Order: sequence, then C-alpha cells, then structure tokens
Amino acid sequence: MVEEFDCIVVGLGHAGSEAALASARLGCHTLGLALNLDSIGLLPCNPSIGGPGKGQLVREIDALGGQMALVADRARLQGKTLNTGKGIASRALRVQVDKRLYQVVMRRTMEREPNLTIRQAQVTDLLLEGGRVAGVRARGGLTFRAAAVVLATGVYLDSRIIIGEEAWPGGPNGQASPGGLAEALVRMGLPTGRFKTGTPPRVDGRRFTWRRLETQAGDSVARPFSYRGGEVPTRQLPTYATRTTPQTHRIIRENLHRSPMYSGVIQGRGPRYCPSIEDKVVRFADVSSHPVYLEPEGWDTTEYYVAGVSTSLPEDVQAKILGTIPGLENARILRPGYAIEYTFLDPTQLTVHLAHREIAGFFCAGQVNGTSGYEEAAAQGLVAGINAARFLRGEEALRLSRGDAYIGVLLDDLVCKGVTEPYRMLSARAEYRLGLRQDNADLRLMETGHRVGLVEYGDYAACRERGERVERLLGELRRIRVAVGGGNLTAEGLLRRPGVTLEELMHQPELHDWADMPLADREEVEVRVKYAGYLGKEAQQVERLRRFEAKKMPLAFAYDRLPSLSKEAREKLNAFRPGSLGEAMRLPGVSPADALVLLAALGRRERP
Repeated sequence: MVEEFDCIVVGLGHAGSEAALASARLGCHTLGLALNLDSIGLLPCNPSIGGPGKGQLVREIDALGGQMALVADRARLQGKTLNTGKGIASRALRVQVDKRLYQVVMRRTMEREPNLTIRQAQVTDLLLEGGRVAGVRARGGLTFRAAAVVLATGVYLDSRIIIGEEAWPGGPNGQASPGGLAEALVRMGLPTGRFKTGTPPRVDGRRFTWRRLETQAGDSVARPFSYRGGEVPTRQLPTYATRTTPQTHRIIRENLHRSPMYSGVIQGRGPRYCPSIEDKVVRFADVSSHPVYLEPEGWDTTEYYVAGVSTSLPEDVQAKILGTIPGLENARILRPGYAIEYTFLDPTQLTVHLAHREIAGFFCAGQVNGTSGYEEAAAQGLVAGINAARFLRGEEALRLSRGDAYIGVLLDDLVCKGVTEPYRMLSARAEYRLGLRQDNADLRLMETGHRVGLVEYGDYAACRERGERVERLLGELRRIRVAVGGGNLTAEGLLRRPGVTLEELMHQPELHDWADMPLADREEVEVRVKYAGYLGKEAQQVERLRRFEAKKMPLAFAYDRLPSLSKEAREKLNAFRPGSLGEAMRLPGVSPADALVLLAALGRRERP
C-alpha cells in the first residue's frame, strides 16, 4: 500500500504540529504521522508555556505565523510576566495551560487544515533514492512517498522509562516507544547520542493542606501570547508554592543507592538547567531548602504537577519525599516521577535551515535534535516546515540570524556548537537580547511571516499600523518641550530620566490625544526612549554580524590550501562546511586569527 504526498512529518508533538501546519498552509499536500492521534500536542512534562528565553520564542513563533501562542491563549489557566524586577530584556510571559484542552485545540486545528492529512502509524524506516529522501515506511506494510520528510520524533527514539531499579521501553506519560526507526537511522550512518530527561510526580490536589501553601496569582491584566488571537480568558487558576525541608534531603541522601542516576542505570546526559531533586541535594549540599511549585494540570482535574521535584527514585521513596514537604503531608501520587532515556541526532549534521547536509529533502526538528522544552521544539518545527515547503517549491530557504530572533540563536547554537546536554533556551544565550525582546517580536518578524506566506495581510497590516503609531509618538516626544526647573527639555529628554514614566507625560496638554494608545505601544515607546543609547550600540553590532553572514562560504571551499589556518580550524571547517563567514567564526576551534585568514581568502576570491 503506497500513498503519495508532497511532505511527510513524522511525529506530531510540538515540533511536528508546527511543521505539518506550516507545510500545509504553504500549499504542500502534507501527511502528519503520529504514534497515537490522541497524543497530538501532548505536554508530557510541565503544564506551562513560556518563561525566560522561552516566552520570546513563543512570541516569535506567533509573529512568523505559527500556532503555539494561539493554542496556549485558548487553553490558558493563568498568565504571569516573569522577571518584572529585572531589565526589560529578561522579562517574559509564562502561561499555565489546561493540558487536555491544549491537545484538543491543536488537534482540531490540524483536522481543519485542508492540505493536511493526519494519521496514526509507526514509522520504521526512512526511504532514500540517490541521496534524496523519498518517503517513509511504517508497520503494517505501509509506504508513504514524498520528496520532503520532517523528522520530529521528540524523545521517542529507542526510549526507555526508568523508575528506581526498574527500566522498560516506553515514552512519556505511558506512551509506546517505537521500535526500528532509531536502528534504521544508525544504519544510514547518521551520528546519534543518548540523552535523558525526567519529570516530577503528579499528585491529587484534594489532599493538600492548603493553609501551609503560598498562593500565587497571575497578572491582574491578562496579556495574550498571540498578536493575532484577540482576547484571552479572564478567569484564572492560582499556582501554589512551598519548599523542601532538611528531612526531605535526608530521605534523598539515604536512598541515593536506589537512584538510577547514581547507580549507573542511566547513561544519558541530563539537562543542567533542570536538575532532578536528587541532583540538587547532592550538588548543593549546603542548601537546606529548595522551592517547590504546585501547578494545576487543567480546569476539570484535581491533578497537580510538583515542579521542582523531578525524580527517578523508586515510587515508595517519592511518597516519603512528598510527605516531608509542607502542604503535601497527605499527598497521594497519581503518576510517579520518572526518567526517560532516548536517542537524539547530532544537530551539527544539519544546516541552520534544519535541512540535512547530505540527504536532500530531509529535515529534523525538535527534541530529536538534542533540545529540551516545548517552545524550542515548536520553533524548530515551524522553521523546518517552512523550509520543507520552500525546498519543494525550489525557493531559497528561510534563514534567521542571531541578530534577528531568539529562534536564530537557537538554530545557530545547535548546528554550529552541537549539544553535550539537552539544549535549553536562556535569555543569556542571546547576545543581542536587548533588541530581541518579547514585546517587539511582531515588529521584528511579522513582515517575514507575511512574506513567507503564513501571516495574513490583516494581521500584518495591524502590525504596520502599530509600528507607525509608535514612530508618530516618538516624533511628538522629540517635538514637544516641557518646562523643567527653570529651563525646558524635550519630552523625550525628560522621559530618559530615571523615575519619569510615559504615563506621567501624558498629562501634558500636547499629549492628551495619545492617552488611549494601547498599553503595549506605550511600553514600546518608553523602552526605545530610555534605552536608546544601548539599542543603538547593539544595532551597530547586529549590522556587523549581518556583514559577516552576507559573506557566503562555498561548500567546496579548499580550506587545506590555506596554510595560515590552524590545524584545528581546518579540521572543524572541513567537517562542518559552514555556509557563511559568520558561521565559520562561531565554530569551536576557529580563532579570531583564523577568521581573518578566511576573510582575506574570501576577498581574493571576490576580486575580478
């Protein structure tokens, strides 16, 4: 049984959903294959979307025409802006979501997409013909042919669940682990590795001692994630906070011999920025207490996610641990915490377009590339879906640089640096983060989303109008003069002063007409004025980056003919084959001196 499509997406988690929708919306007859159709858009770990670094990714996904922000707003339980006490580059929206509703909305969206067919199947092999992808083979004698395939299998490749002394093949939340595909990829010679991640136990909220928990409400003003989705629910569910105790840590230390992390059962490397409770107790032995957050999993369930207590200790030890945490003394485990170990593909075999360097038409996206998190996966899926469609149409691939977006930072880090642990997006990874804020993602990227074909004209026009409003008010602030201490300043100069807000300046008669300007627009104006000097310096750095990115490196460039290059640089450049001077400069082992040699060599090539 053989079926023909333009593009096939294998896996319909967060990466696969975005890839399949993008490909279909760009006119490709697309097939999305899931191990279980009931797990489309599954959130197997925490019930939240966004946060520092990640919230910026979600806003950028939306500005480019992706789906995650729209679904997160629809399934929202609570929204909260984090890091409000820090600089503007660190602020990020995070929303708690109803896990089941998120899946329902995402699946319904996919089912209503005309060019998209979704189907339940277990893929066992990738079909190749003459160095090009030709489709996939699935159990039951099924063959699906296509000229483009996006692999978005998440943490399911050769995955196994580990709790205490027990381990068995399986995926997150009791899902199956597909057999055959990981072995097929290894037979093809694709470099792979093993990582691990984990989750905390889920507990029954009906047994909480509520008076011992600290209630944490969301923002009083609900801010949508999506620029394109309109209103968000005003009703919110709180989360709750508590802490571990010295007794908690004593129980963990007494049972470390039963932890698969310390007994040698787990071989894969885990995420440094999301450690297990065992790891925290061992690494920070002088800390007597760690924060714990109780997050609701939905409107219609009493199940809570115990954030901060990720563990793979045996279930009886998990129960004892929870019993020592204030408010959870009588907690009942609904799902035990577990570790999951899985195979990932080395992302350095990909280009920044997420296309494989050797296999034409083959794209990879999401946790299969060694990343962690829903948001990182969705961002990759969107880019892979767009570029699969552009590949099929013979168009130039979409490329986002480090100066354009957090998504550009994510892709560049993956393919240039590779991964030694599950990659998590952090605001500190973005060297141009002052200009890549969550509040201006639409102004930065919506034109690109419209040009690509995923953002409708009405949304793009609204974005342009917002940009024009901001510019007009900036012009007014430069024109209007305000009496201050016997002299006068422009309103812009006064706004630059610490403690002066745009809201206060709105009392000036000349600015009364701007009093009803949307809050997001006023915040954008205030940021541009107060940080003008820093933003200007950063813009100069971004322009220098763009000049380096514009200098293309031919794939067949003869690095061995440049004796001034260091031996390590030649090895790295020959192995990686960068597409631009900028990529070459960011490769580990390529020094500034090597970069100058490359720059001179490119200059000689460009001379007539």
